[in-house]
Amino acid sequence: MSDPRTFDVDGVPTTTASDLADDAVVVDVREDDEWAAGHIATALHIPMGQVPQRLEELPEGPFNVVCRSGGRSRRTVEWLQRNGYDAVNVDGGMGAWAEAGRPMVSDSGQEPFVR
Repeated sequence: MSDPRTFDVDGVPTTTASDLADDAVVVDVREDDEWAAGHIATALHIPMGQVPQRLEELPEGPFNVVCRSGGRSRRTVEWLQRNGYDAVNVDGGMGAWAEAGRPMVSDSGQEPFVR
């Protein structure tokens, strides 16, 4: 599969939820309650404010960063890029993920939703 990323007007690498491969590596930077309500089953959860302290948990190689609507993940990707990581922002975040009909799970076992 070709590389689905593009760059926004500020040069931040970006992709869309619908362009992500099913096996894409994703880091979710939302808060605990947002994560619990609904998330990508294979995503790694590291809230945005904890990223600098948890760098050793980040995946090797390129990975995608998601939040609720794309703002926090964009800021996280900017910071990660400045610090040598190959991170890509998921434009539109989990809202776009849900709108694209992509699968989610919840921690409660109830129907997942984006909080």
